[in-house]
Amino acid sequence: LVMSKGTVVLAYSGGLDTSCILVWLKEEGYDVITYLANIGQEEDFDAAKKKAESLGAKKVFIEDLRAEFVEEFIWPSVQANAIYEDRYLLGTSVARPCIARRQVQIARQQGAQFVSHGATGKGNDQVRFELTCYAMYPEVKIIAPWRIPEFYNRFRGRKDLMEYAEKHGIPVPVTPKAPWSMDANLMHISGFWVCIWPRNTDLLAIVLSEKALSNLLWSLRGRHGVGRIDIVENRFIGMKSRGIYETPGGTILYHAHLDIETFTMDREVRRIKQGLGIKFSEMVYNGFWYSPECDFVRHCIDKSQENVEGKVQLSVFKGQVYILGRESPRSLYNEELVSMDVQGDYDPCDASGFIKINAVRLREHHRLQGEASSNR
Repeated sequence: LVMSKGTVVLAYSGGLDTSCILVWLKEEGYDVITYLANIGQEEDFDAAKKKAESLGAKKVFIEDLRAEFVEEFIWPSVQANAIYEDRYLLGTSVARPCIARRQVQIARQQGAQFVSHGATGKGNDQVRFELTCYAMYPEVKIIAPWRIPEFYNRFRGRKDLMEYAEKHGIPVPVTPKAPWSMDANLMHISGFWVCIWPRNTDLLAIVLSEKALSNLLWSLRGRHGVGRIDIVENRFIGMKSRGIYETPGGTILYHAHLDIETFTMDREVRRIKQGLGIKFSEMVYNGFWYSPECDFVRHCIDKSQENVEGKVQLSVFKGQVYILGRESPRSLYNEELVSMDVQGDYDPCDASGFIKINAVRLREHHRLQGEASSNR
């Protein structure tokens, strides 16, 4: 009788890689509990459960995380106008702490000393998963097969995985997999395009709220080419990589929220909040959702949103989002104050002093350093 090395909770997808990892972990002497998170991807969860059981998983957890994914992860990202390097809406990044949190909860509940995942040794996901695990379960031990020489030297490519699967009775795909990885959830899909170009324009009225999010986020998939990007991004680990993403609902929400925020938020508050949004995006991308600094920034952003509410009308057509109008009970826009036809409480003479005070610095700079600069 071989003694078990302990219990490991494996983040399982039902695909070839994690199925092979499941069997390999058993070979290595671990009791394996598999865990599959439902975050809105198209998946046959019953089939994945049966597959894991047939491969020897001691227990199988299929967890529906869609509601908490929307309310606790996507919604704060929308409030932050979170976007990494000006283009990427963080569809994968924001899902990882949600998935890893439940993995750790299951590990604690089941008395498991180990957690495992199928993330590669070159990517961001290994960092995102593991920083969450260590933050929430400091004494946990992590098994990352794609960083273990015995594993990655044995499985140098898909061919090796396929041979191992056939040898161990793991069901394998009939057709070869595309050479890129794919990730899908309620917010986005990465890896290939699912959109088509439309002939007609859709008009939308969006009321910004958590409840509306899940319905919108993926409902426009495949209809307008909205939110498609093909980019080269900077991974946290230090290399550049190509990413192909599609975030239809998230892109629409980004534009709608940006519009209503400018409409309702004080200028100086928004200026500070913009900087916090950039910091938040970097922290989420790099895997620091469960860090004290990210917690602090989320609270600040949440505070900034107290008056951000309203309705935005927009159209989507051929990959573009067009804002058509907005309304809000908390608007700071005063049409009479800004009108050229109505003076209101504003005295134009005051602008002269305002301009002169702001010119003091510019005049002094030119007087003291301007000539020297021009002679260089």
